[in-house]
Amino acid sequence: MDVLIVGAGAMGRWFGRTVDADLAFADADPEKAVATADALGGRAVPLDGDERFDVVCLAVPMRLAADAVADNAHRADAAMCDVTGAMRPPVAAMRDHLPDRERLSLHPLFAPHNAPGNVAAVADEPGAYTDALLADLDAAGNRVFETTPEEHDAAMETVQAAAHAAVLSFGLAADDVREEFATPISAALDELVASVSGGTPRVYADIQSSFGEGTDRVADAARELAAADDEAFADLYRRVSRGDDAPIESTPASADDRDRDQTDKHDPVE
Repeated sequence: MDVLIVGAGAMGRWFGRTVDADLAFADADPEKAVATADALGGRAVPLDGDERFDVVCLAVPMRLAADAVADNAHRADAAMCDVTGAMRPPVAAMRDHLPDRERLSLHPLFAPHNAPGNVAAVADEPGAYTDALLADLDAAGNRVFETTPEEHDAAMETVQAAAHAAVLSFGLAADDVREEFATPISAALDELVASVSGGTPRVYADIQSSFGEGTDRVADAARELAAADDEAFADLYRRVSRGDDAPIESTPASADDRDRDQTDKHDPVE
């Protein structure tokens, strides 16, 4: 199986290391394509070439995914896949431009240096080539699980956009305080801020642009907490404790809740 990987960045390199194939790389930066091909034992080819391959894998920024499908559909003899991070746009584009070929959308839910891990997969039109790619991912120790484009992109509003927005918001709001003042929760948040802020801004900006409803929900929740009186705050707190996503209703506290609230006033909060 010969595979063209369009995008020679971290995710393209991860895919190239993971699959058992003869590799070719194309990138907007030809030198990057050459360096990645040399490192992984493949070859570099022009980004706008017409050479055909069994499989074309798109490892481009998610905002470019749909255009990349259109630009490279003619190069895929049998199958196309993507590892762009969003699923609805590339899957829809692949259905339009490759109606008679195998189609697979993948999202590794980890940074490449943390591989292996969970990989979301939409086998939109499965076949021998996409089955082989999935088998390679599994053999490398990844946990591949099936989803739909709609379920995946809705989940990303929470696990990516909302999570990143919450962490970065804490980083922006936090004052520089002495280390001795750290609590277990604040220290954990500091570690998360360091992890998120050590990445590439463009990647996080693409996530916010693609799944921004999650960010809006974080902002709405923060405003609601900031404006809440004691009773409303307690209702919000109990909602989180229950894992309840139903609309908040202000109800009188039970005797157990009142006792717990009194105890909490005297116990360490963390």
